[in-house]
Amino acid sequence: MKVILTTNVKKLGKIGELVNVKDGYARNFLLPNKMALRENKKNLEYYEKIKEEIKITENKKLEQAKQTIENIKKLNIEFSKEADEKGQLYGAISKKEILNFLKENEVKIHSDDIVLGEQIRSIGEHEIIVNPYTDIKETIKINVHKN
Repeated sequence: MKVILTTNVKKLGKIGELVNVKDGYARNFLLPNKMALRENKKNLEYYEKIKEEIKITENKKLEQAKQTIENIKKLNIEFSKEADEKGQLYGAISKKEILNFLKENEVKIHSDDIVLGEQIRSIGEHEIIVNPYTDIKETIKINVHKN
């Protein structure tokens, strides 16, 4: 199914692009969340009318993403975990734990916006990538201490 995107969608496209997606993805996710319009003459005309409003909305999202990055940079993300003598953790630090830490510090971010290069399974300093909006990425350091 061909749709016109009304928001930037990661790994799919930018506002106003005409993209081909699977029918189920369009029906169950994009269309109900008002992220896209079906491609037809009526919707193309409608999109032209609302294009400016959409761009204003996307600029607000972009500013919020930049603010989120700044808020995360101000934080000192640290975890204390049980570990053996060699510094290996008895488990791993998950995205959920990172999300909970950020939520406790009043930073709202989605699970999809955090990219772990590899699992955090040892003591020391680790890096994660935070990607709250299309084309905005920031590398953040996480410190893990022995409990």
